Amino acid sequence: MNAAINTVVLLSRDTLLLKQLQAAFARSAPQLTAVLADDSRAANAQMAACWFPLPGSLGALPNLQVIHSVAAGIDHLDHDPSCPDLPVCRVVDPGHCQGMTEYVRWAVIHYHRGFDQVLSQQREQRWERPLQRAAGQFKVGVMGLGSLGSAIALDLVAAGYEVRGWARRSKDLPGVRTFAGADALNPFLDGVELLINLLPLTSETRSILGRATFNQLANGAALVNCGRGAHLNIDDLEQALARGQLRGALLDVFEQEPLPVDHRLWTMPGVTITPHMASAASHDCIAEQVAENFRRLNSGEPLLNCADRLLGY
Repeated sequence: MNAAINTVVLLSRDTLLLKQLQAAFARSAPQLTAVLADDSRAANAQMAACWFPLPGSLGALPNLQVIHSVAAGIDHLDHDPSCPDLPVCRVVDPGHCQGMTEYVRWAVIHYHRGFDQVLSQQREQRWERPLQRAAGQFKVGVMGLGSLGSAIALDLVAAGYEVRGWARRSKDLPGVRTFAGADALNPFLDGVELLINLLPLTSETRSILGRATFNQLANGAALVNCGRGAHLNIDDLEQALARGQLRGALLDVFEQEPLPVDHRLWTMPGVTITPHMASAASHDCIAEQVAENFRRLNSGEPLLNCADRLLGY
């Protein structure tokens, strides 16, 4: 490749991620030159690899032909209003399902066994053993039954939990009580003690984690959000926690990432924050998949893992 066509520009407001990605491209895709937005060579870039790009950064690239998310989601591109109408690809990591399943399994045990309560008690130097309940007595609801949601629901069934799932279209999963469509949402939510969100972000699912949803759950339920930050209405979450409708929320995704240091979620009682770590592609996996699509672009082959920007995935 000549220097004019082997450049990929890395765009993100996360400066640590940019450094890590540059190192990964040097290791795993040395045929490409990975530069940052302030590098003069960025103007030659045919492809941008992005995670929450800064406003105006995509529109400033005159030779751009493909936009590549460095994750499975693409909605973070909306943070740059200058994002041009170009093909968008995403990273699909073969280990993504395993990582997400492990994270959710931990989250379920955290609330099922009352670890959220005992951690709070430790800060108060209070010794009080939570009631131990069988997994089959703990009602878990999974919103979103795509490949990840289905795998998680089946994993929890295998662990003995009472699991129900909700999706836009009907699904048949052994051992899982499934619900489909908007009319079935409230029956699905009724009595759920732990709600896990894995939905894609669409116009219909934006702010779905709000007052109406919380009010249908069992009193004192908990929330795990591994979907998208925009699924969550933060005001409604704060009120639900304050009145005891929710006992806690484990949040891994946010509308702005990294989460600003002065954001109220950091100190909101009952909220546990993890830094979008439920499951993420390795940096080397990202570099390899971006490099493969770069090769395909220049050889006229179909790109891998293209997304539909209207659908949001």
